[in-house]
Amino acid sequence: FVTSGIRLGTAALTTRGFGIAECQRVAGLIADRLEAIDDEAVAAQILGAVAELTAAHPLYEGYLE
Repeated sequence: FVTSGIRLGTAALTTRGFGIAECQRVAGLIADRLEAIDDEAVAAQILGAVAELTAAHPLYEGYLE
């Protein structure tokens, strides 16, 4: 039995209300980081994109209201 790669679940994404477009964006961000693992400018851009995605889809929106 040989494994390779990583497995990412989508439960956390769908809990936040991410759709297909957002999931594709997350996959692209992961690929971008892996392709430029030592590039801190890319890391900063990705952090900004993640902040935008999470702000647009807050965790437990309306739960505490």
